[in-house]
Amino acid sequence: MSFRATILTLYPDMFPGHLSHSLSGKALERGQWSLDTVQIRDFAEDKHRTVDDTPAGGGAGMVLRADILAKAIDHASAGDNRPRLLMSPRGRPLTQKRVRELAAGPGAIIVCGRFEGVDQRVIDSRGLEEVSIGDYILSGGEPAALVLLDAVVRILPGVMGNDLSGVHESFEGGLLEHPHYTRPQVFEGTEIPAVLTSGHHGEIEKWRKAQARKLTEERRPDLLQE
Repeated sequence: MSFRATILTLYPDMFPGHLSHSLSGKALERGQWSLDTVQIRDFAEDKHRTVDDTPAGGGAGMVLRADILAKAIDHASAGDNRPRLLMSPRGRPLTQKRVRELAAGPGAIIVCGRFEGVDQRVIDSRGLEEVSIGDYILSGGEPAALVLLDAVVRILPGVMGNDLSGVHESFEGGLLEHPHYTRPQVFEGTEIPAVLTSGHHGEIEKWRKAQARKLTEERRPDLLQE
């Protein structure tokens, strides 16, 4: 069973974007995952294909209408139990743990918001899980959806040549990743740490763990608290 992503968007041409290249692109060609898009505007009923309206209670911007988005979601998820995600800056932060949970499942239906947001009633009635990729605002949910899919697809079985590449990384085990080195042995007067060329694998692993913890303490102490 391959991972299947369905994207609900006003800009389907933004997909698959960078995911058509490198490892994810090759995996897409091999059928290890699939992607299809649903144009939300196709479910509008007026001649202008209007999908948004002014916010109730007043305020700036426009809001994506519940009735139109609900039709698009129902169309995309008929008889489908994949998780329904809404890319949203107010969502729960995307973590490597959640990425692994998604990668272990059949796929996801991902709604890309635009304008000021999405009518809360469709979020509630369609059980949308709001997901954030960071504490900043984008012009829409499409770039965020691409980030989420990038994180998921790369750890699908067989996508990376060496599956261990997805294990010894930042956030796996609650720590940031240790520093990396390669040739040349000396670069601008700085040598590769001697332990890494010692051949003592136990000492190398101990050094890497210590470096990972040190970096995490300096840069992301919140991870240690968690």
